[in-house]
Amino acid sequence: MTYGTGAIMAVPAHDERDWDFAKKFNLPIIEVVAGSDVSVQEQVYTDVATGTLVNSEFLNGLSVADAKKKIIEYLEEKGIGTSKTNFKLRDWVFSRQRYWGEPIPIIQCDHCGYVPLEESELPLELPEVESYMPTDNGESPLAAMTDWVNVICPHCGGPARRETDTMPQWAGSSWYFLRYTDPENKEALASKEALEYWMPVDWYNGGMEHTTLHLLYSRFWHRFLYDEKVVPCPEPYQKRTSHGMILGSNGEKMSKSRGNVVNPDDIVQDYGADTLRTYEMFIGAFDLAAAWSEDGVKGCRRFLERVWKLQDILVDDDGYSADLETKMHQTIKKVSSDFENLKYNTAIAAMMSLINEFYKKNAVTKGEYKTLLTLLNPVAPHITEELWFVAGYEGRVYQTTWPEYDEAKTVESSVEVGVQLNGKIRATIQVSKDADQASVIAAAKEALGDKLTGNIVKEIYVPGRLVNIVMK
Repeated sequence: MTYGTGAIMAVPAHDERDWDFAKKFNLPIIEVVAGSDVSVQEQVYTDVATGTLVNSEFLNGLSVADAKKKIIEYLEEKGIGTSKTNFKLRDWVFSRQRYWGEPIPIIQCDHCGYVPLEESELPLELPEVESYMPTDNGESPLAAMTDWVNVICPHCGGPARRETDTMPQWAGSSWYFLRYTDPENKEALASKEALEYWMPVDWYNGGMEHTTLHLLYSRFWHRFLYDEKVVPCPEPYQKRTSHGMILGSNGEKMSKSRGNVVNPDDIVQDYGADTLRTYEMFIGAFDLAAAWSEDGVKGCRRFLERVWKLQDILVDDDGYSADLETKMHQTIKKVSSDFENLKYNTAIAAMMSLINEFYKKNAVTKGEYKTLLTLLNPVAPHITEELWFVAGYEGRVYQTTWPEYDEAKTVESSVEVGVQLNGKIRATIQVSKDADQASVIAAAKEALGDKLTGNIVKEIYVPGRLVNIVMK
């Protein structure tokens, strides 16, 4: 009832959930948008953005976008309804009944009402307390601190009380980065010079759950400060990205009540910190949710063990071998680009593919080994630093220059591979004819993007032809 008018809507021909429901209860499935070669009785058709309206009377033959406009025009002409934009934003309570949080600098006087604290008394700090437990009457724990609560009214000099609610957590999180630019300044939020030098933030990354509200609050806060000429720029960030959520092994959000929480300390204890880091980067696309898999953790551990065992086939040559030169330059290009674009999973897949080539040849030169350790260092810093030392390279890995590639040496014959989701083509990718299954499947998942919304139960690769991802 909170969506639109509250009317029940069902489109079984073009919505997977509705289609499953209709099939289960033998309900009619009427095609509304044409565009698929397969009957909607056999398979749901959801790519409606490129389809054409059918079985829709005066809307037949129109695209979905044009049909939406004509529907609204029709309803307005008939006096049935009017065009309206619905906003999901609602008022948000600013106060919290708890000790932790910024105290609100307001004093309540029976005679003067709500009075702001004198500026000379700012910032108002929380008092030391012995108990942070909430009170029996629902008030903030601060309400019991009578020595702190009872004050004199700044206006009339009569008895008054401080506001005992505190600000919510998003109050401080909306502007803290401004203070980072000049944290020792006792005269102002930050100096004019520091703010002009550092702001706006180049790149701000956070959780997907904060994309709307936190970003809204932060921009509101910043634009107010800009209007007050406190900050020099109208926007707080130049770029904002969100990372996906890691779900439990059952595909649900991790929580104690669901019993699917994974303690990272246990993973570090059993498999090592580098394994945990590698798996977190390899688990899926940076901006999409992914379900935790113990088998996936073990797979990343095996990958790092293969990196370790490369010592056994290391040969004394500082360059790249002729038969792997193209592969080396391709890998440097791929990993460099993917790191810049937060595509860590496909970057790791490329390094896995490179290692496979070393083992096929049963040899890796010191030059190839050095490049691999440098590329892998941001992902697995501990093992790569250890191997770097054992191999006798100078300095530390993190201090070395990032490898460079020659574009001319990355050129190789490639093939276009179709990417299917549950048997239906959703994308195409260009891959090397010699690409191994892991790297091709990783690229296919990247191409599918946000279409991967369920649990992957099977991955099929027909070399040089197609990838089929089966999802429930």
